[in-house]
Amino acid sequence: MSKKVLYTLEYPVRCSPAILYDFLYTPAGLQEWFADKVDEKDGIYSFNWNGSEDKAQLLETEEEKFVRYRWLHAAKDEYFEFRIEKSEVTNQTILVIKDFADKKDIKDQSQLWGYQVKDLFHRLGN
Repeated sequence: MSKKVLYTLEYPVRCSPAILYDFLYTPAGLQEWFADKVDEKDGIYSFNWNGSEDKAQLLETEEEKFVRYRWLHAAKDEYFEFRIEKSEVTNQTILVIKDFADKKDIKDQSQLWGYQVKDLFHRLGN
């Protein structure tokens, strides 16, 4: 099995870090754009899409800064992360997504994230 590589995506977003953070961290917020249904118990998030479920552990979070999860089926050193940054030049909020994928799958995975983020922006009124 090939080792997955870390890749990073950046999306400018028009909303406050506090509002964006709720969409990245709370089950209700994640359910708005990331999955059909989201539940959380003891730091384990259950994500449901069209009847299939996947679970992720919340690894680390800092309010209005970042949230890091690890799929329970993934390697211990792999994670996906939502980071909220501010552009020093424009003062615009930037959503930074970090994820792992096989090199050959990065384009497809990036496209999938793009669709997800488009749904998020729709919910945020962007």
